[in-house]
Amino acid sequence: MEFINRRKSRQIQVGRVAVGGDAPVSVQSMTNTDTRDVPSTLNQIKQLYMAGCEIVRVAVMDSEAATSLAAIVAQSPLPVIADIHFDYRLALQSIAAGVHGLRLNPGNIGQKNQVREIVSAAKEKSIPIRIGVNAGSLDKALVQKYGGITPQAMVESAFRHLRLLEECEYDQIKISLKASEVPLMIQAYRLLAGQVDYPLHLGVTEAGTVMRGAVKSAVGIGILLAEGIGDTIRVSLTGDPIMEVGVGYDILRSLGLRTRGVEMISCPTCGRCQIDLIPIAEEVEKKLAHITTPLRVAVMGCAVNGPGEAKGADLGIAGGKGFALLFRQGQVVARLEQQDIIQALVTEAEALAREREEAGILEGNQSIGPDIARNSFGG
Repeated sequence: MEFINRRKSRQIQVGRVAVGGDAPVSVQSMTNTDTRDVPSTLNQIKQLYMAGCEIVRVAVMDSEAATSLAAIVAQSPLPVIADIHFDYRLALQSIAAGVHGLRLNPGNIGQKNQVREIVSAAKEKSIPIRIGVNAGSLDKALVQKYGGITPQAMVESAFRHLRLLEECEYDQIKISLKASEVPLMIQAYRLLAGQVDYPLHLGVTEAGTVMRGAVKSAVGIGILLAEGIGDTIRVSLTGDPIMEVGVGYDILRSLGLRTRGVEMISCPTCGRCQIDLIPIAEEVEKKLAHITTPLRVAVMGCAVNGPGEAKGADLGIAGGKGFALLFRQGQVVARLEQQDIIQALVTEAEALAREREEAGILEGNQSIGPDIARNSFGG
């Protein structure tokens, strides 16, 4: 059952990944390696790919980084977007290196003629440009005009750059309006969403460390997605970018927008729980992280809600006093002693995932298959 009516947006291509239109909401991340270090950057891109990332962005700080992009793009299993600030020449170098898209900040990119030069090169290579508005780098004149950093100021910033691109008869555009304050970010996207049909890239910038950043991102991105706004997302965390991908999919899965991987249901535990559920749940989650096939797994601690939730899941356990009943697709298949629960649940989940893969019921990366990733990295 569909609960969310997504905003109608035009579709663009970022490499092999469609963004907007009826394409699934895609999950992005950004490397935190030195782009000039090609092996390290490629290694992190491979890890992001294996975690389910569908588009990757890399920082282009200088000409050496831009030059390194040719080798990175050639071996990357993901479409690569160049993140450009201040120097328009880095955008031109990145395009020449073969990147699949650009992110430009209208608050710092430079003169109109420089932007036009970038657009001309992007049109020739048929690559999209993201207008990346950031509340922290708004033009001072806009801040003064609106009496501060407001949703209206952010939207006007986007429109100033958008008009310039449209004057060049260029429409391969997506837009972001990021802020670290969730209400500001939400209002800015809402304001823009009703005025353009370009795909929107959602994110809460500088969200914070993993726990706080995940919460802020889930609230900001989740509210907009629930309203049908958003075509691609990036969760920004102070931590390993692999975590960003996991949080991104959790947000999408919770709204029924993506089904990749294991959705684990587990109870918060209470005085009725008679097995040591917390370490069991944590270990099961870790050991099922490699599965990309959609599965719903319940880890429940007692007989009150446990049997019902376990029956409703594809696979699950309902705990008793030092033991648990193992359910598979609604049927009890085993009675497990506590020491056997984790391995039995993992074994059953892997078997069910294989069955679904053989039946063609799966959701992996939309961009390219793992065979290309193996070839790209020689593995």
